[in-house]
Amino acid sequence: MGNSPTISPNSPHPEQGLSHAEAEARREAGLCAGIPKAAGRSKGEIILHHSFTFFNLVFVILAALLLLGGSSVKNMGFLPVAACNTLIGIVQELRAKRAVDKLTLIAARPVRILREGQLLEIPQQEICRDDIAEFVSGDQLPADGILRSGELQMDESLLTGEIDPITKLPGDKLLSGSFVLAGTGRAQLTAVGEKSYAAALTLEAKADPKAKKSEMMASLDKLILILGIALIPVGILLFRQEYWALRLSMRASVEGTVAALVGMIPEGLYLLTSMAMAASALKLSRSRVLVQDMNCIESLARVDVLCVDKTGTITQPEMEFQKIIPLDGARKREIGAILTALYSDIPAENDTSRALISAFSGKTDWVCTRRIPFTSKAKWSGGVFANRGAYLVGAPEFMLGSRTRPYEKQLRTHAQAGNRVLLLAKYDGEPNPGALESENLTPLALLLLNSPIRPEAAETFRYFREQGVSIRVISGDDPRTASRVAGEVGIENSHLFVDASTLKTDKDILSAVKKYTVFGRVTPEQKKSIIAALQKLGHTVAMTGDGVNDLLAMKQADCSVAMASGAQAASQMASLVLLNSDFAGMPDIVAEGRRVIHNIQRSAALFLVKNIFSLGLALSALVTGLAYPFMPLHLTVIGALTIGIPSFFLALEPNYVRVQGSFLKNVLKSALPGGLTDLICILLTQFAAYHMGLSHANTATLCAVVVAVTGISVLFTVSRPFRPFRAVLVAAMAAALVGSFTLLGGFFDLTLTGADAYWLLIGVILTTVAVFFGISKMFSPKKVILC
Repeated sequence: MGNSPTISPNSPHPEQGLSHAEAEARREAGLCAGIPKAAGRSKGEIILHHSFTFFNLVFVILAALLLLGGSSVKNMGFLPVAACNTLIGIVQELRAKRAVDKLTLIAARPVRILREGQLLEIPQQEICRDDIAEFVSGDQLPADGILRSGELQMDESLLTGEIDPITKLPGDKLLSGSFVLAGTGRAQLTAVGEKSYAAALTLEAKADPKAKKSEMMASLDKLILILGIALIPVGILLFRQEYWALRLSMRASVEGTVAALVGMIPEGLYLLTSMAMAASALKLSRSRVLVQDMNCIESLARVDVLCVDKTGTITQPEMEFQKIIPLDGARKREIGAILTALYSDIPAENDTSRALISAFSGKTDWVCTRRIPFTSKAKWSGGVFANRGAYLVGAPEFMLGSRTRPYEKQLRTHAQAGNRVLLLAKYDGEPNPGALESENLTPLALLLLNSPIRPEAAETFRYFREQGVSIRVISGDDPRTASRVAGEVGIENSHLFVDASTLKTDKDILSAVKKYTVFGRVTPEQKKSIIAALQKLGHTVAMTGDGVNDLLAMKQADCSVAMASGAQAASQMASLVLLNSDFAGMPDIVAEGRRVIHNIQRSAALFLVKNIFSLGLALSALVTGLAYPFMPLHLTVIGALTIGIPSFFLALEPNYVRVQGSFLKNVLKSALPGGLTDLICILLTQFAAYHMGLSHANTATLCAVVVAVTGISVLFTVSRPFRPFRAVLVAAMAAALVGSFTLLGGFFDLTLTGADAYWLLIGVILTTVAVFFGISKMFSPKKVILC
């Protein structure tokens, strides 16, 4: 990180900032941030990513081999299919990118900048080098800088991996991308835009090929890698056998080899998955939900525990001051003067301070010599005043410790009424956030605050209860307050609450998450530990948050959701950002994740049937010495009618049941019955045709019938339970297949001649159906396939 940069004598004053003329001069000199590069791939990168793929290269090579072998152009039908897939993928991702980039700009927070002594809010792209920027709790730094005034507690964990807060004093260096956990300060910006520390890290991250992928995408990568590696040796061996061992013509050998390889290529599977995820991001963007991590769409589909903060999620983010309750003979007028001194003319650090500033924003003649910012760990803040001493405001239990007992009844009563209860106390000595001496405190008053419950919260939590998603309330508030509020919105087992300050070890937390629903007085580190404990128990956990105290937990969660109205740091950290800050949108978001992943699994099963039997049949041909029975044209038309077209329509279907189990296991369990049926029945058909003396053309057509019947059978099972749309889809594909074998049989080279061939056709159809449903029952006796 280097040494802290020195402050030039010509640097702007922290109370004045740059002049408008100085800012304009820097803009003309190229010393302003400028419009940031959009996240993700550029348009050119998207086009290249979809066009120049390994499998597109294989398709071009296979088409060239068919031309060299003298094959008909009809057998190159896979080329326009691949081109169409590529074009659709490019268009869909570009549409999603435009929508997400637009929302990203909307979500970007302005920066508070001093210009000629006036505090202005300007877009991040307009900040200049040497600008004086003001930062408060919850802000994320958009540029590198030097702290010129104030004191900040910073979280640099995203940049350095250091999870402990770092205190910054005037003269210390600040890094872009770090978060303000507590305090207020003004900094001189020294590196903006692409010259900042975070921008350099972003470029390095983009160059890192080991980007984190979801379980589904990682499984697909592994599957495609295996099939890609198998293509070359299988192709060489199969051509050698057909041309030299079986002495087929060059044309027949090339057509058989190409047909086998085309069948092994899952050309539409990865495209379908990427396209479905991009379409989901586009759909969510129309509901003003910004998707910052595509992997979270899969995580949402598997979520079975949702962790929420009380304030900002169950209740409105805005808190309201209710009243003062004097303690031990303290007078309200005196208390009002103290609170005015504490909260007059200071920026709001959080919702609590914002409510107190609103209530006590009058003028004061008290002189503050030191301010102690609020931290989620200490749970109090305060100020030291000349000739008057120190006064603190915070959570009673954290400030008083064992001395809380005399006030326990009052605290319990107000907490059970749903109030946030704070203690105002005088401190004898110099307060230290790390070691507060409770015996030096003189309690003066209890301060009651409240925030209204979101009107849609009860309905939202009812949805999650019906969907089998368990709720955990993780709050910094008194557990009795959090429990009362949770009960009001119908959260199940809300009466089971615990004070997290009593949980001392990870073992305590692991035991507590099995028993309790509501956790109060939780520190940021404990929030993270609670989510880690739930994950250790096998749960997929989503976390909603809106404050800096939620950052560690959001980073730990499988999927994190932030309210845009909350801290900027939370929005930057989250996988999803609710730009409307409307928690009522959560059911639709979870449902969308489930719909997408279910439909990808259903469609993936269709694709893998072809890949399984093609690879198996190619290996069987090498062992048995039989010729590969298909031409490329056969698999192209059957694949389009049983895989390509149905998968496109099925991907649009609603399915909101929670996704369970491994993606690859689910898909293979669904695809194996079809793949094995094809392999077994094609081998049986080839042997029967050989012994009956049928021609190669008759054998190829009968084997194509096997693939068509199996494809329709798989489509039939994945479409259950039947709805009118699904029934029409299956019937239409079946009718199209019949037309391909009859009306268009001559064009597709799917013809039968002789009575023996037609008798065998009947046996092939009956056998294929019987084998498929028999194998399906073996794999899943209760439920044949994904639904």
